[in-house]
Amino acid sequence: MNLEELKKRREENFLRHKKKKREYYLKKKLQLEEKTSPEVRAVIDYDKELNNLSIEDFTSKIKEIARKQKSHIDDRKDIIIAKIQEYRKKKQKYYKQNKEKRLEYDKEYREKKKEELKEYRKEYYARNKEKILAKQRAKRALNKSKKSE
Repeated sequence: MNLEELKKRREENFLRHKKKKREYYLKKKLQLEEKTSPEVRAVIDYDKELNNLSIEDFTSKIKEIARKQKSHIDDRKDIIIAKIQEYRKKKQKYYKQNKEKRLEYDKEYREKKKEELKEYRKEYYARNKEKILAKQRAKRALNKSKKSE
């Protein structure tokens, strides 16, 4: 066997191996999705269930539906509260860990904004110097005329 043949055979084996690996990965992924996929709930057609009922049956059916919904919410309530508490703890821990960084960042941010504001004020007064001075002169003239009266 020459070198070219060996390279070709090696490449074929490598591609075959990649293909097997990919198939295995896809198979495992599919199995995992089947395990973790949520159960499919039956779709309830309320028109069929509620149209041909008497008043008493209708009210009892509505109460039953409300009871089921409330029990579902109550079941989820504990999970939701636990998740919120876990999030708060995680957030608090994060803020404690990064307190110095946050304070430093806040300080830098305030200084940067202060500098930007100074620059803006300088530019603003330079641009509108004549307008501002004219307004001040007008106010002074108005005040003088009021005092002289």
